[in-house]
Amino acid sequence: MAKADKSSSPERERVNHPPHYNQHPSGVECITVVEHMSFNVGNAIKYLWRAGLKAGVEQTEDLKKAQWYIQREIGRCASLRQQVESDSGAGHAQGDHGTGADPAGAR
Repeated sequence: MAKADKSSSPERERVNHPPHYNQHPSGVECITVVEHMSFNVGNAIKYLWRAGLKAGVEQTEDLKKAQWYIQREIGRCASLRQQVESDSGAGHAQGDHGTGADPAGAR
């Protein structure tokens, strides 16, 4: 089995730590913060964090990507809320008052 190359070649650095990853004024790498968030929120923050810092990419492109992930998260949250409301309302509509009993099964 070959040993992994642990050298810090320029190519390896462009993959693991490209310059735009550490250019935020705080000096903090974005992944340090976003790995504690949901996927959509983390990606939105990532694009906001690095907007305008990546060479050859317009700032508005990153802002639009962040907006896309925010809209996706809004949709996800709305679907979850709708599902919870639907699930919690189903039992009450049948008259079991949240007990989980099936009135039809008692016949």
